[in-house]
Amino acid sequence: MKIAVYCASSTKIHEDFFTAARQLGEGLARRGIGLINGAGHMGLMGASSDACLAAGGEVTGVIPTFMVEQSWHHTGLTELIETRDMHERKQTIARLSDGCIALPGGCGTLEELMEVITWKQLGLYLKPIVILNTRGYYDPLLAQLQRGIDEHFMGERHAEIWRVAYTPEESIDLVLSTPLWDASVRKFAAI
Repeated sequence: MKIAVYCASSTKIHEDFFTAARQLGEGLARRGIGLINGAGHMGLMGASSDACLAAGGEVTGVIPTFMVEQSWHHTGLTELIETRDMHERKQTIARLSDGCIALPGGCGTLEELMEVITWKQLGLYLKPIVILNTRGYYDPLLAQLQRGIDEHFMGERHAEIWRVAYTPEESIDLVLSTPLWDASVRKFAAI
């Protein structure tokens, strides 16, 4: 089993975010679950990868060639997969994963999370999606998603697309216990 972990590469963030990333990486390794991420060596990507590897786990990194050319990649991963571009990177991560956990992050992390939520709404990605809401980081996004439901841009059923966790252990528990999404939801995509 492999879980995609969407997260930031920023190094200028609160230590609580790094602690959660390390705990998540270590927790995945302890449970024998591989980690898949964007192969960056800095920020939460690097922290979760290093913790997973140090605990005896496996990390698969997926990164576009242009980022490798900039030396942004982690050189100590179990497996490094180079892609042509960002689109192929996201598709590869989703295809290889058995679910995903989103740690806090910037535009790239938010874009990855929203894309996989959209894919699940359309029945294109049926696996668990868990949002790890460290320090309440995702509170505004969760409020916006609820507003989308309240204003009927999404159906009530769409709130079941994602789960919210507040600790790394809870996020792993949720990604393991959330059932696969039913492909028949395609008929509910338009409300």
